[in-house]
Amino acid sequence: MPTAQRTRLMEDPYLAPYEPVIRRRVENARKRGEELAAGPGSLAQFACAHEYYGLHRTPEGWTFREWAPNATAIWLVGDFSGWARQDAYRLSRLSGRDVWEGTFPPDAFSHGQYYHLELQWNGGEGDRIPAYVRRVVQDPETMLFAAQVWDPEPYRWQHPDWRPSREYPLIYETHVGMAQEREGVGTYTEFRENVLPRIVKAGYNTIQLMAIMEHPYYGSFGYHVSSFFACSSRFGTPEELKALVDAAHGAGLNVIMDIVHSHAVKNERDGLSLFDGTPWQYFHDGLRGWHSAWDSRCFNYAKTDVLHFLLSNCRYWMDEFHFDGFRFDGVTSMLYLHHGLGIDFTDYSQYFDNTVDEDAWIYLNLANRVIHEVCPDAITIAEDVSGMPGVAAPVAEGGIGFDYRMAMGNPECWFKLASNVRDEDWSIGYLWHELTNRRSDEQTVNYIESHDQALVGGKTFLFQLVDSAVYDAMRRDQNNLFANRGVALHKLARLTTLAASGHAYLNFMGNEFGHPEWIDFPREGNGHSYHFARRQWSLRDNPDLLFWCMGEFDEAMLSLLRQTKALEHSAPRRFYSSDESKILVFERGALLFLFNFHSSISVSDYSVVVPPASRGYRLRLDTDETRFGGQGRIQPGQTFEVIDELRGNELCNVIKVYLPSRTAMILERIEDTKE
Repeated sequence: MPTAQRTRLMEDPYLAPYEPVIRRRVENARKRGEELAAGPGSLAQFACAHEYYGLHRTPEGWTFREWAPNATAIWLVGDFSGWARQDAYRLSRLSGRDVWEGTFPPDAFSHGQYYHLELQWNGGEGDRIPAYVRRVVQDPETMLFAAQVWDPEPYRWQHPDWRPSREYPLIYETHVGMAQEREGVGTYTEFRENVLPRIVKAGYNTIQLMAIMEHPYYGSFGYHVSSFFACSSRFGTPEELKALVDAAHGAGLNVIMDIVHSHAVKNERDGLSLFDGTPWQYFHDGLRGWHSAWDSRCFNYAKTDVLHFLLSNCRYWMDEFHFDGFRFDGVTSMLYLHHGLGIDFTDYSQYFDNTVDEDAWIYLNLANRVIHEVCPDAITIAEDVSGMPGVAAPVAEGGIGFDYRMAMGNPECWFKLASNVRDEDWSIGYLWHELTNRRSDEQTVNYIESHDQALVGGKTFLFQLVDSAVYDAMRRDQNNLFANRGVALHKLARLTTLAASGHAYLNFMGNEFGHPEWIDFPREGNGHSYHFARRQWSLRDNPDLLFWCMGEFDEAMLSLLRQTKALEHSAPRRFYSSDESKILVFERGALLFLFNFHSSISVSDYSVVVPPASRGYRLRLDTDETRFGGQGRIQPGQTFEVIDELRGNELCNVIKVYLPSRTAMILERIEDTKE
């Protein structure tokens, strides 16, 4: 982008004082991109390190390459060498380069054999797992990883021409290992056969897979990555993951994955830390190379070889597994030298001062360019709590280039209300502001809760609302006041968040039916139990339980909004909100949403000012239906005539509605039809 071009981001009056900083970042990213693309011809072609490094079969046999500047000797050691160093498997340093290479005959390796690297450097030596390895397996006894020669018959894609759908993203965030009900680790195949059909039936159109990149500790939720190019073997084989993605595409679902480029596990043998004996090969040296809160290593985004590694990692998952995009974890941690720890972002100057890691800003800009160069319709989402302007603005507009930003204020708002404020005192104005507060140049993903809110020590949103009633009061015939209140508010919260969402919506697996309790992976503190690391689908499947009712409502809600394409129209337009009456009314496309959050007061013949609609409105859905666990106070199938009502000196178009307490209605405008 030419440096003289004034972008939409720069035209924001609040950012005017920082225009020089924005210009500098944009220009530096442009120059860096040109430098990287100069040799191969494009950024996407630069991002192909995975085709050069690692172990590859060639027409002549095998080739292995590794980047290790500080190494003085490297061997491949494994089944094929009797786990001893042999000259036949010793690598040679390429002349004048930091790259080590070995070429081997066709019978040097066979599919399934195990191996690792043994490196020597001045003053030391150690075993290492290759940085670009595509398959590693963890020993259940020692918990150490071994690389595995992986050379099966190529996977035959059933839907090779799939392109990401541009339908309004309704994202189902999920974790393969904990997606099954039995206590244990689920597999890619189990997920494909048992969970994927549930997601399709529920009405979501995008799945977001967590914990795909290999990680040594299961309890890290996949966020302490060791092998960036290997899918987690604890869930199955690469071909089984490909079959999962393929089946999802066949069902019309986009598939994105959590990608973790914000840090790396500190493990030396299994990860990248001290890979060639130095702490600064992939990471910063000294304290800057360590993340104090996450006990992990921080990448040096200024180094060309690190950019080669990370940008190629983006492309690899798209090329090899046909992923449709990524949710980038820990973007706030990447963008700031302080990682956002203990910082309240209250002033625009904090986004443009010397605490910003501009090398990370440039990397994220380049990553989005690579991803969209490889697949223009790919989906990229930033997890950024800081609110830095431009994170989800297009590259051409001076932004980093993410398609969406997580609206991380949404869950903070809902859990603040649920845990600290009686619903009698909820501020509807505050709620509306938090659900719709977004920059005009960015797209956001609204959500009530992701996996973050349900981690051990926290609660799911329903658990926060009903507390101990979640264990013994969820039968539909019990009519428990605590449970009924929680279920009613759960439905209102989900509908408000979805209907007011800017550009996309996210739900974590099981929360659509109010999954109880928290998430806790097996560890010493819980007796290595899988009891809380699973999903209790039987609760959703039992029509005698309120969990079934919430699941039915979520399915009906998504079905209606997808059918009417209401979310794909303009932003929600508020007609009325009141902190006193707890009523909120807004429009989205042809749908009118009416909410009564009041705990006890229902309103009859309530006048709702609406835009002109000569044929009125029809009721499409209400949260009080008995099948949704409600009291059935609203007559189904109603239509509402638009009438004139004098308000002061103004003649208004209104409809009269009965809106019971703790309920919501969705009305659809009846359009004029020409005979």
